Amino acid sequence: MNRINNSFSRLKEEGKKALIPFITAGDPHPSMTVSLMHALVDAGADMIELGVPFSDPMSDGPVIQHASERALKFGTSLKDILVMVAEFRKKDDATPVILMGYLNPFEAMGYEKFALDAKQAGVDGVLTVDCPPEEGGKLLDAFSREGITPIFLLSPTTSMARMEKIGKYASGYVYYVSLKGVTGATHLDFSEIEEKVGEIRKVIDIPVCIGFGIRDEATARAASQIADGIVIGSRIVKEMESADRESAAKNVSSFLSAIRKAIDEEKR
Repeated sequence: MNRINNSFSRLKEEGKKALIPFITAGDPHPSMTVSLMHALVDAGADMIELGVPFSDPMSDGPVIQHASERALKFGTSLKDILVMVAEFRKKDDATPVILMGYLNPFEAMGYEKFALDAKQAGVDGVLTVDCPPEEGGKLLDAFSREGITPIFLLSPTTSMARMEKIGKYASGYVYYVSLKGVTGATHLDFSEIEEKVGEIRKVIDIPVCIGFGIRDEATARAASQIADGIVIGSRIVKEMESADRESAAKNVSSFLSAIRKAIDEEKR
């Protein structure tokens, strides 16, 4: 069963766009991650991107960097995260879970062991920010053997030739980074985004999801009209930052429910 493909097929039939929230595993406390994942689904999430905290991120802005720092302070490890996913699966066997992180933790565990343990835990896909497909041979082979979907990034500076190459490796969906900058940045140019997504669709025939810079109902609504789904991370982490442990899930649920309503109102 491929939960990612199944979710996109269902959404297409319903005329809806995918809502994919991102949280960092272990933030604001490891004991809260599973309950937060369930809260996201209850608020309308179609899939969940679960960040693997890393000490030296390249594309994360300060908000998500601080989330990683908090998670690492509590000693959150890749092994811990797989346990969290397995716990989530006890109550939810339908919602796709995609791990998003950097190569080092996967390499340290060993690609074969990571892929096997991730599959057994219930992970559906992995987005490795710093591993281009042509350099991911052993990792991608391990994913293929275990049926884990590799997700790849595209950016405003990605050439058509590069898109075509990535398209040969990509499955599930591609993640379009909507601006030149780090997570949490603003100033989205939606006409430029629409043009670029149009170029992507010419050479890649799987869903395109937009992330980076989507921060409120207006930007979510605009992005959902262009792509097959939207990813929201920094703003969700901010909602947790501004709350105590007791109200974090409530804040996140309230925010995400409003986003769900906004993008559903813009069905094509």
